[in-house]
Amino acid sequence: MEITPDAYIYWQHGFAKLNLTIVTTWGIMLLLSLVSWLTTRRLSTGPDIGRWQNAMEAVVSLIERQTSDIMQRKDAHRFMAFLGTIFLFVATSNLLTIFPRYEAPTGSLSTTTALAICVFVAVPAWGIQELGLGRYLKSYLAPNPVMLPFNVISELSRTIALAVRLFGNIMSGSLIVAILLSVVPIIFPVLMTILGLLTGMVQAYIFFVLAAVYVAAGMRAMGPGKKQAQQQDKEEDLHG
Repeated sequence: MEITPDAYIYWQHGFAKLNLTIVTTWGIMLLLSLVSWLTTRRLSTGPDIGRWQNAMEAVVSLIERQTSDIMQRKDAHRFMAFLGTIFLFVATSNLLTIFPRYEAPTGSLSTTTALAICVFVAVPAWGIQELGLGRYLKSYLAPNPVMLPFNVISELSRTIALAVRLFGNIMSGSLIVAILLSVVPIIFPVLMTILGLLTGMVQAYIFFVLAAVYVAAGMRAMGPGKKQAQQQDKEEDLHG
């Protein structure tokens, strides 16, 4: 029994590897792309809306509403492509564990690290766009320059925690079910599998929430918004 799907290698040449994690990751990406294409190829704005379009609109509306509530911003649609994709990918990865012999790519530290790195890059990208480069970098000196190394360490540590938390929960859940299957009757592991699906959805939501919180925090690094910051600059120039 392997702990991570990275251990299942289909092809290798030098440092290049094709393992189960890569295969399932690309499979899920293709599945989500196919479902999105099939759902949106015949969009309707009239009263007669298909069931798939209705379901897709409900999911998108829910994600947008959650994003707006978490980030406390009215322009939640700006972050939908990024945060929504992360949530759907993680949720789909975890839900597919109902199929036998399936190994969730989120049970691999390489996958969760890649997702965490995406969040790590998105935070300063949106922060700089909102506050400007100078004001965003000054946030690392708050409340005084002595805090610079600690603020940098905080950024790195929360990225590591984001990756390890998701990996640990998914990997441990799959491992427990595998152990129970080998030592107890089938009914109990089935119940554990159902509990694992619930846990997988919770972990997808937690990852989504933390990503939204980190992005929102990065955009409010200096407290005032971009317009207020620009106004302060003008006032300083007038009084300087």
